[in-house]
Amino acid sequence: MNLGHVAVLGFGAIARDLVGILSDRADRWSILVRPEKEAGAASEFARPNVRFTSDLSSILGDAPDVVVECAGHSAVAQYGARVLGAGVDLIVASVGSLSDARLFARLAEAAEKSGAQCVVPAGAIGGIDALGAARLSGLHSVQYTGRKPPMAWAGTPAEKVADLAALAEPCVIFEGTARGAAQAFPKNANVAATLALAGLGMDETQVRLIADPTATENVHEIEVNAEALAFSVRLVGKPSPLNPKTSRSTVFSIARAVLNRSAAIRI
Repeated sequence: MNLGHVAVLGFGAIARDLVGILSDRADRWSILVRPEKEAGAASEFARPNVRFTSDLSSILGDAPDVVVECAGHSAVAQYGARVLGAGVDLIVASVGSLSDARLFARLAEAAEKSGAQCVVPAGAIGGIDALGAARLSGLHSVQYTGRKPPMAWAGTPAEKVADLAALAEPCVIFEGTARGAAQAFPKNANVAATLALAGLGMDETQVRLIADPTATENVHEIEVNAEALAFSVRLVGKPSPLNPKTSRSTVFSIARAVLNRSAAIRI
């Protein structure tokens, strides 16, 4: 299975793992990094089929088969519509960015005009297929609970709720809608946004985020009640060794989305 020319926005933990997993399956990789990172990344990750650049125009001018965003909310806002407008499919890792209604509309408009697709992989969560099917029957409620070790919430508004380093028992650091969670915790609540997009929407999907000193891994739980079925899913994700805020399974979900583009039979 040849993936052709794959472009990646960013070169953080997810992007590094993605290129490592799929490196030999693509003819070429083009990776967008900041200008000051270009020389260092090229030296550190020297491979004959990988090039680093800080110029998106040069990437789009070289006709990539797909662009994978792995660079955060700001990258989706800055580059997403431009990629889609060029007629190139975009796979979005930073799903929480789509909680911005204006950005969502801008991406949708660009994709509709060009015929490209903005693809949202399941990421760290499972059951998206069942949730999407249940939505067609009529959804009553979707609830998500995210539980991570306290220091996985470092650098977020959780630090205003609790002393993360001193927690002795689980602490609810957020309770509200998927939109609120995605905007307040952009690096931690992509799962909530994914569930919202597949189900009831950003403002009707209920979310609880918990800092749990007894947890050593990232735990995702969803409860769905619909006309056709009711179900619950609990997944325990191994934290990425490069970024504990991210479940290790996320990159494999993105890799699957890339591979499915060339698969003769998709599931």
